[in-house]
Amino acid sequence: MEQKRMEAVQSGAALPPKMIETLITTALKMRERAYCPYSGYSVGAALLTKSGKIYGGCNIENAAYPDTVCGERTAIFKAISEGECAFVAIAVAGGRSETPEGYSVPCGSCRQVMNEFCDPDDFTIVVAKSTEEYKVFTLRDLLPESFSPAALV
Repeated sequence: MEQKRMEAVQSGAALPPKMIETLITTALKMRERAYCPYSGYSVGAALLTKSGKIYGGCNIENAAYPDTVCGERTAIFKAISEGECAFVAIAVAGGRSETPEGYSVPCGSCRQVMNEFCDPDDFTIVVAKSTEEYKVFTLRDLLPESFSPAALV
């Protein structure tokens, strides 16, 4: 188990294993709050800010699918609405079963929102099945050659 954690941490920005565990635990708890009557796919997210606060989020579906919001964006928007705009990492857990069977990687819209507020090389994304099974990426890993605010200068 410990070896799996060391490999995961090496592939992304260095977060202490205890913080990764805390983020994953929070994301798993946030899944329980998801409103997903149409897809049955519940997603929880836990966003770590530079100030050390953790904001949770879950997906919230709507019969008009374009009005649905993902767990990752819910967490980011909650943090921003509370005055937090500097982020370190996010953990995401999702799936149709009670326990995630696969890795729920952020969608393109979530990646683009992350790109608006986060340094692609320093922002860590943890996708988890459990606190023992997870993968760690940087935003750049998941969104290479992105369109960012810098492109508008």
